[in-house]
Amino acid sequence: MRGRQRDAYSTYKRASSRDRINAHEKEDGLGRLQNGIGKEAGHPSWKRSLPHVLVAALSSFLFGYHLGVVNDTLETISMDLGFSGSTIAEGLVVSTCLAGAFFGSLFSGWITDGIGRRRAFQLCALPMIIGASMSATTNTLGGMLLGRFFVGTGMGLGPPVASLYVAEVSPAFVRGTYGSLIQIATCLGLMGALLVGIPAKDIVNWWRVCFWISTIPAAVLAVLMEFCAESPHWLFKIGRTAEAENEFEKLLGGSHFKSAINELSKSDKGDEADAVKFSELLCGRHFKVVFIGSTLFALQQLSGINAVFYFSSTVFKSVGVPSDLANICVGIINLSGSVIAMILMDKLGRKVLLLGSFLGMAVSMGFQVIAASSFVSDSGELYLSVGGILLFVFTFSLGAGPVPGLLLSEIFPSQIRAKAMAICMSVHWVINFFVGLLFLRLLEQLGPQILYTTFASFCLIAVAFVKKNVLETKGKSLQEIEIALLPAA
Repeated sequence: MRGRQRDAYSTYKRASSRDRINAHEKEDGLGRLQNGIGKEAGHPSWKRSLPHVLVAALSSFLFGYHLGVVNDTLETISMDLGFSGSTIAEGLVVSTCLAGAFFGSLFSGWITDGIGRRRAFQLCALPMIIGASMSATTNTLGGMLLGRFFVGTGMGLGPPVASLYVAEVSPAFVRGTYGSLIQIATCLGLMGALLVGIPAKDIVNWWRVCFWISTIPAAVLAVLMEFCAESPHWLFKIGRTAEAENEFEKLLGGSHFKSAINELSKSDKGDEADAVKFSELLCGRHFKVVFIGSTLFALQQLSGINAVFYFSSTVFKSVGVPSDLANICVGIINLSGSVIAMILMDKLGRKVLLLGSFLGMAVSMGFQVIAASSFVSDSGELYLSVGGILLFVFTFSLGAGPVPGLLLSEIFPSQIRAKAMAICMSVHWVINFFVGLLFLRLLEQLGPQILYTTFASFCLIAVAFVKKNVLETKGKSLQEIEIALLPAA
C-alpha cells in the first residue's frame, strides 16, 4: 500500500515539474502529454474560473455585512423597538446571529455533500433574505431576534461552502490568491455595513433600509449561482464523472481538463464517500487533519481578534478617538492587509504567512500590555493602544484571517472535506461566541495587562503549532496534498 502511495506521489511530482516533461510523448493524438500538461499549454487561464469565484465571494460579502449591520444602528433599533437601555437585549441582537451561525456551520458539511456546492450557496442565501426581511419589518424584539437567527444560519453555511468551492474550482497556481478574495469580500461587507449605517442616527427608520439592502446581494448570489460551474470534485465523488469533465473543461479549458480529471481519478476515493463515519473524524484515521484544522480555528479566535473587532470602539474612545473614525481605520487596515495577503499567498505560501501573522499579532498585544502599564505617559498610551490595535488587525489580515479557511479546504481529503470543514467552523463559532461574551468581564476582573498577555501567549502557541503541524500547500494540486497526507487504512 505504501509503495503504491509513493509511486503515485512520484507521478504527481513528475507531472508538476516542467523540466521533467518529455515533449515528444503525446496522448490521444491531441498533443497532450502522458505525464501532465504540455509545455505549449502552461498554466490554465485564471480568467475562466475567476467569475465563478467572484460569485461565490458574495456569500462572504454578506457574512461581513451582517456582522457589521448592527454596529451603528443598534442604538436606534433599541429605541424604536422599545428595549433601549437593556444591555442584555442589545447583546442578544448581536449574539443571536452568532448562535444561528453555529447551527448553520454545524450542518454545512452534510448539506454541501448532499445537494452540492451550488445549491448550498443558494440555500444559504434563502435564510439571509428571509431573516433580513423579518428584521426590516418587525416591530418587536422577538421578531428582530428571530430574523437575526435566520440570517445567522445562512452566515454559518456560507463561509465553509465558499472555502470548499474556491479550493475546488481554482487552478492550483492561483488558489491562494482566489482564497484571499474570500477575506477581502468579508472586509468589504463589513465596511459596506458601516458606510450604509452612517445615516441611521439622523434618518428615522434608516436601520430598516440597512436590512433591506442586504437582500439585494443575497438574491444576486442565488440567481448567478445558477449559471456557475458545479464543483467537479463533488461531481466526481458522487460518480457523475461525465459532468465533472464538463465542469473541468468550463473552468480550465480544453487543453487542461483531461489531465485534471486523470489526476482526480488517481486518488480513486469516490467510492469511499459514504464509508466515512462521524467517529472517524473525531477519533479515527482522519482525526489528525481534523485536529489540525480545529486547533487552527481555535487559536485564531483565542488570539483575541474578535474582541478587537467587537470592542475596538471602546478602546479608541478611552483614548479620545471617535468611534466612527476608529471603525473606518480598522476597516481600511483590514482591507489593506487582505489585499497584500492576496498578492503574497501564492508567492510566499500559506505557512510563511501564518507564522508571520501570529508572530506579528503577539508583538501587537505586547504593545497593548505596555500601554496599560503605569509608567507610560498619556501620549504614549494613545500611540501604543491605537498603534497596537491597528498593527494587530493588519497582521491578522495577512495570514491568520484568510489562510485557515483556504488551508483546511486544501488539506482535507475529498471524501471528508465538507464534513470536516463543518466541524472546524463549529469550533470557530463556539470560541468566537465565548470570547465576545466574556471579554469585557475578563478585562474588568483580570485587567488589561493579564488579558492581553494571555492573548499574546495564544498567538505564540499558534506560531509553534503552525511550525510543527502545518503542511505547505502552495502550488500543489488537491490530489498531491491528499496523497501526502493520506492516512493509513
